Amino acid sequence: MAITLENKQGLIAGDGILPVRMAQYAKDNGFEVVCISLANDNVRELKKYCSKVYSCHPGEVNRIESILKDEGIKQLTFLGKVHKKVLLQLHKFDQRAIDLIKEASRLNDDQVMLMIVEQLANIGIEVLDQTIFIKNLMIPAGVLGKQKPTEAQMEDVNYGFWLAKEMGKLDVGQSVVIKDKMIMAVEAIEGTDVCIKRGAKLAKEGAVVVKVAKPKQDKRFDIPAIGMRTLRTMRHKHASLIAVEANETIIVDQEKVIKYADEHNIVIMAV
Repeated sequence: MAITLENKQGLIAGDGILPVRMAQYAKDNGFEVVCISLANDNVRELKKYCSKVYSCHPGEVNRIESILKDEGIKQLTFLGKVHKKVLLQLHKFDQRAIDLIKEASRLNDDQVMLMIVEQLANIGIEVLDQTIFIKNLMIPAGVLGKQKPTEAQMEDVNYGFWLAKEMGKLDVGQSVVIKDKMIMAVEAIEGTDVCIKRGAKLAKEGAVVVKVAKPKQDKRFDIPAIGMRTLRTMRHKHASLIAVEANETIIVDQEKVIKYADEHNIVIMAV
């Protein structure tokens, strides 16, 4: 069913360049974007494209809800990384946030986000598919750079793809690191880049990284994405290939990422 987009859009922004790209493309297409920033690294860039940027902590549920109500937001998009370690610390969490966490049967990604979506629906706010404003960043199948995978690397890619999908069924993580058909690391709460560091350190060199969408991926949150930070981590840890799922993954700053991969002999591909 086609969605009628409101002229005024909300953005809940974690860190990284992805929320900035969404705000930029939305503004370029005539939308006003009001942003609630949950991170510090991209606020200056967000202010270039958003009519307002509010800085909040992820645990300030009542304040975030008040801002959305006061701004008259009816639709919003979640984009950018919010590290799950905040759930271990509960620093700056208001009582309502703590009560919601206590009510949850588990605190995996999907459960937390579905709980948030439900709370927003209760006040008349629709959470949109993350890709609506950034479909141009989705990657089709194929090798993206000059470096081509070897037959041995493709065996690791195929194994890693299967393994990552199985992990996704359990909502554990979306990324795995493979070397010579052996599992070096599986992503958990730490995130993709730290998973790569762990796995590539064990592999010593030539690690293969695979990142996929979950089998029942909810596109309102947690679309797989990679960017320059991921490639730099791979280079520093001597990983040799990254494979992402075609038509389900966002690559931020594609030209820079591919150029960097070519310069450092990293295979980058979508399968």
